Amino acid sequence: MRLFVIVFLLMSLCPYAPLLAANGANSPGSQRSITDRSISIPEWKDWKRVFFLEDYNTRIVILGTTLLGMSAGMIGSFALLRKRALMGDALSHATLPGIALAFILATSFGMNGKTLPVLLSGAAISGLLGIASILMIRNLTRLKEDAALGIVLSVFFGAGVALLGIVQQMQTGHAAGLESFIYGKTASMVASDAWLIGSAGLSCMLISIFLYKELTLLCFDEGFAHSRGFPVVLLDMILMGLVVVVTIIGLQAVGLILMISLLVIPPAAARFWTEKIFYLSFVATILGALSGMVGSAMSAIFPNLPSGAMIVLVATSMFLVSMVFGVPRGILIRKLRRYQLNRKVDRQHLLRSIYEYLEAHNLLTDQTNQLVPIKDLYQMRSWLPTDLHSIIHRASQQDLLQTVDGNQIRLTPLGLTEAARIVHEYRLWELYLITYADVASSKVDRDADAIEHVLEPEVISELETLLSQQSSTDILPSPHTLQLKPGNSDSSAPDSRRPGS
Repeated sequence: MRLFVIVFLLMSLCPYAPLLAANGANSPGSQRSITDRSISIPEWKDWKRVFFLEDYNTRIVILGTTLLGMSAGMIGSFALLRKRALMGDALSHATLPGIALAFILATSFGMNGKTLPVLLSGAAISGLLGIASILMIRNLTRLKEDAALGIVLSVFFGAGVALLGIVQQMQTGHAAGLESFIYGKTASMVASDAWLIGSAGLSCMLISIFLYKELTLLCFDEGFAHSRGFPVVLLDMILMGLVVVVTIIGLQAVGLILMISLLVIPPAAARFWTEKIFYLSFVATILGALSGMVGSAMSAIFPNLPSGAMIVLVATSMFLVSMVFGVPRGILIRKLRRYQLNRKVDRQHLLRSIYEYLEAHNLLTDQTNQLVPIKDLYQMRSWLPTDLHSIIHRASQQDLLQTVDGNQIRLTPLGLTEAARIVHEYRLWELYLITYADVASSKVDRDADAIEHVLEPEVISELETLLSQQSSTDILPSPHTLQLKPGNSDSSAPDSRRPGS
């Protein structure tokens, strides 16, 4: 834990070290814990105390928020895949009337209504009633789940605010501190709170690990799980129960408004880094732990920064980084793949156009005169001059073709082999669409052109078998007329409009 805090904070905050050191020289001996809310620039000693976890209260808070982030990240992964992400939001808002009502009842019976077990018990009961209300509305009416979530969220939160008004009118209500459950109050966390969060969070993580296979099947294919005899309803209830527990223990740290962020943001960020649910839950757990650790540490260093909000902001920053740089689903990697695919498509279009030009002019068998005028390629695909020259340049760098006299090109042996393969696969797909998809031969060119670039070798082999082709080297004739315009080519060349070629 100390290693993570030291590395991350040094990388992000060390540019301010000279300023902080200078300030520390002017005000030596100042010490501030995580509970200090005074307005001042943090000194170097304050940074050191947080870096090395020297303050007791800081250790408690960082430990509690780290454990909370870990459990929220793992449980949130299953909730996200189950498409129950907003369930946590409705659940957190539904706990507010339970908290207020638990305080009122405990105080009425002469008990201490401010104790955390009493308040969390009320929150748990109210949260379960909220989930039951959502399921009842969804199953017994024609309303969708999103409408049920909106109804329960608004009704329960409104009831909670009304009950808080009643609490404030009570003799002991002004000192109850129930409003901290709305926005969170991480700085007031004590050792017992950290132990409660840790024990409950680790228990939820162990349950999810024990039921990993069942919860995974529930998230991806509920119907198949039911057909195989799995207790789908029970598993769904267990998952929602885990969400309830994590939400309840997180109320003290980040509050009911921000608790949804810890359940959703770390799994959503982890989704950009992996395609497998095991690694998704693992990465989400790590990101959740870092969010709680770094957010609470930042709140300890900088005064007047609420811990709950800082935890959410740190999680959001990790989400933004994952969204941009994540592999394999980040924005940059997707842009790079799209760029590479476009270059591949351009290269294949060029090679196919050259091959069809040679085929239409009966030049495939002439090894000495396989020159193609560049100007004749413009009208085959409506290339722009700059784009076509760029494609030709890249293809020549890959030893697929050669430029002759600056206005003609010739395929190399490697380029001719690659062009024949491309044309063969393209026409295989054309013939399949005509034979089995009932696509007209005059319109099959566009449909085949859209799919030919992503055909896998297994698909090609299946097409060859289906169409009774014995050799992958046999080039099928074109099922439609090749749209070539020989007006700008050599007048001795035969007519390029070859019916049936």
